[in-house]
Amino acid sequence: MSAGEIAGLIAAIAACVFVALAAVPLLKLGKVLDELRLTVRDVGHNSVPILQELKGTVTATNDELAKLSLVTDDVSKVSGHATVVSENAAQMSTLFSATLGGPLVKTAAFSYGVRKAFKGRKKK
Repeated sequence: MSAGEIAGLIAAIAACVFVALAAVPLLKLGKVLDELRLTVRDVGHNSVPILQELKGTVTATNDELAKLSLVTDDVSKVSGHATVVSENAAQMSTLFSATLGGPLVKTAAFSYGVRKAFKGRKKK
């Protein structure tokens, strides 16, 4: 055997060893890819019912939000009416104190003075 043939034989053996060593990780990688494919398939099958349930939940939430919008509109109307009522009560109070407040205070003071005067006479 010549030196070239020996070198070729060593190169062929080295290539066979390299292929044998590389085959093990490649086989393991193939198994990992098969498991990944199965997992993706299962996720695809299981995600459809979850998405349908989520769609139903979103629809129900939208319906409740629409009802809540009606309630907030009603609350806004009631609040507006309450504001009008409180403004009217304030105006009535102002009107009452302007028209009757002064004379009523004077009448109360006069009657208080008359009572004191009568009580003062009774004691003497």
